[in-house]
Amino acid sequence: MEKEIKKSEWMEKVVSLRRAAKVTSGGKRFRFNALVVVGNGKGMVGIGYGKANELTDAIRKAKDKAIRSAKKITLKGTTIPHEIKVKYKGAVVFLKPASEGTGVIAGGAVRPILEMAGIHNILTKSLGSPNALSLVRATLKALESLMDVKEVAMKRGKSVAEIFGSQSK
Repeated sequence: MEKEIKKSEWMEKVVSLRRAAKVTSGGKRFRFNALVVVGNGKGMVGIGYGKANELTDAIRKAKDKAIRSAKKITLKGTTIPHEIKVKYKGAVVFLKPASEGTGVIAGGAVRPILEMAGIHNILTKSLGSPNALSLVRATLKALESLMDVKEVAMKRGKSVAEIFGSQSK
């Protein structure tokens, strides 16, 4: 099975760490939230969100969840097959393929997920909410929605040549 990949193969990146405090009569009690992105650099990427009383436990939980939720994405060389704009809650992410040598033009929480997926040339713009969790989920949703021309042709029951054929009739 695809998900039964050795844990050593996964690269991880912590996107955000947050501390939540609960005030009790004895003082403040802290809990930690961690958002982690994992990938193998070959088109597999997953996200995980973990909460615990200790920071290391929160990161470990998030990493385990991310590995379990890893999905295969469609790549075209070192970039994506086509441009896409996806909205998840308040965050909107626009991804556009780029030519060789462009690099990853992305900011904030969008960059780690693209790097972990193995995308080396892409242009992005994040619109709407700057919330890290929403941006990461929007980016993952966009990457999952990508299709190559062979998939589209198969779904439509046509050949690749028919899809790219002259449409000036």
